[in-house]
Order: sequence, then C-alpha cells, then structure tokens
Amino acid sequence: MIDVRSLFGGGREVVLLHNGERYHLRITANDKLILTK
Repeated sequence: MIDVRSLFGGGREVVLLHNGERYHLRITANDKLILTK
C-alpha cells in the first residue's frame, strides 16, 4: 500500500511511465483521483 501523498509530494499531478507511455494521475478539486493518458 502506498499513500498517494508520498507520490505527489505536495503537488496535484504526477506523470507515470508505463510501457513507454505517459499517464497523468491528478487530484481533482473534489479530492478524487483521475488517471488519463
């Protein structure tokens, strides 16, 4: 289990690299997570 705060480092978005493709994981204004390509 990973606390997402450790991934975001105080920011609202992080870019993940998976199989050479970039994915954006973002915290919304309603404090939900959204993953987009």
